[in-house]
Amino acid sequence: MRSIKYFGLVLLWLLIMPVAQAGDKGIFSTAPVTHNGERWRIGYFEGGEYVDYQKILVETVKGLMQLGWIKKTEIPAQQGEQTDQLWQWLQQGVQSEYVEFVADAHYSAQWDETTRAQLTETVIDRLNQGDIDLMIAMGTWAGKSLSNDRHHTPTMVLSTSDPLSSGIIKSVSDSGYDHVHATADPNRYDRQVRVFDDIVNFKKLGVAYEDTKNGRSYAALDVIEKLSRERGFEVVGCHTLSDISDTARAEASVVSCFRKLASEADAIYVTVQGGVNGNSIGQLVKIANEYRVPTFSQSGSEEVKKGLLLSLSQAGFRYVGEFHASTFAKVFNGALPNQLTQLFEEPPRMAVNLKTAEIVGFNPPLLLLGAADEVYREIPAE
Repeated sequence: MRSIKYFGLVLLWLLIMPVAQAGDKGIFSTAPVTHNGERWRIGYFEGGEYVDYQKILVETVKGLMQLGWIKKTEIPAQQGEQTDQLWQWLQQGVQSEYVEFVADAHYSAQWDETTRAQLTETVIDRLNQGDIDLMIAMGTWAGKSLSNDRHHTPTMVLSTSDPLSSGIIKSVSDSGYDHVHATADPNRYDRQVRVFDDIVNFKKLGVAYEDTKNGRSYAALDVIEKLSRERGFEVVGCHTLSDISDTARAEASVVSCFRKLASEADAIYVTVQGGVNGNSIGQLVKIANEYRVPTFSQSGSEEVKKGLLLSLSQAGFRYVGEFHASTFAKVFNGALPNQLTQLFEEPPRMAVNLKTAEIVGFNPPLLLLGAADEVYREIPAE
């Protein structure tokens, strides 16, 4: 059995720590309104396919349904990690007199830098034509492309690991542009690593990441290194490929790193990157479990469901989707994006996979199970 360090304090923190609150710079309605009798036109730009993008978009649409902007309906189960088919469905599958997901306004760079540069010019040119009322910039690539003064269309930057360290926004309280808003939780990864350490008490933490500015930002490497100095653990790093169009190469690089880290570290922090996806997660789980190494998903509970040991529960992205929907609604009601709070912290709860716990020799205390709102008892067969 692995030791549990200060575990009662950790669970007390998880259960009673209040979610940080920050107010808007004004009072703005979320009630549905038309755009001078027309529907508000929404566009979308992403760096490439990533499963969190799809899920966050789905939950944002559900949030708009809850607020009355879209008639409530069942969103069909989505395949893979795509958002283009989902976007096509949104044009025909939802009914709204208030918003429109514009048919030809879905852009994806497919994780290709050349394509990204070309699409950035295309999107900015279109935004300056004025036929898009609000642009979703999904992920760090899209956020960096559109967070500038080359256009003035309200731009909502979603699903970035750290919009501050990646240079998308000036600060958590000020994006730097009236028309830009980026959802931010500056302490999310600090909380994750602290909780993982308190539960497992590791001496060597394995981290696989792409050795680029974006890759280090995705992995929250500055946070990990700060905590390693504070808490006295060693960071065992391994470099991968992430933001590339060849997903198979990215996946292979992560698998290779996992084999290295599982033999050298006594815990692995599984970071967000292109090579950690539905195709590779099963193999990563097998490697970690073979070496009896506990894992913590930076991404969230979906990877715990697939066999990683722990994460902070995200309740299926529901809460962040509701936050995004509320932000959209306030913009449509006259708020400037930079007048609205960018700070969002999800309710602090745990996700745990009991089958993985059994395999790696971790006996979760009742306190952990009491703090978990997502408990999985099996590892899905591939």
